[in-house]
Amino acid sequence: MFGTLVALVVIEASEGLNTLRITFQDTNEAIEMRLEGRVAGPWASELDRVWVDTAQRVAAKKLIIDLHNVTYADAAGKNVLRAIYAQTHAAFITNTPWAKFLAEEVTASKTAKVEEGE
Repeated sequence: MFGTLVALVVIEASEGLNTLRITFQDTNEAIEMRLEGRVAGPWASELDRVWVDTAQRVAAKKLIIDLHNVTYADAAGKNVLRAIYAQTHAAFITNTPWAKFLAEEVTASKTAKVEEGE
């Protein structure tokens, strides 16, 4: 297995530095995928690429997706998150009303496993 796998994507934009950080943390029972930044445009494509490369290693465990530090998700980003959810039925961890709304939108359910975190 892997301990911590970090995929960092940095793309320069005219308004400054924008990033998407994707971090995987492996525990005995689950793998946590922490997303930080914007899940939009080229970042959504990168999340999809990273997920395809990582999905087989995650398959045997529960997946937890931490949305605490996601600042924005466009339609493409939501579609990638929906695809990941469809494959894994991941639990989402949120800390803001927006992140909770995003998790509910991705899962198409207000009863999906959405945990509020700190």
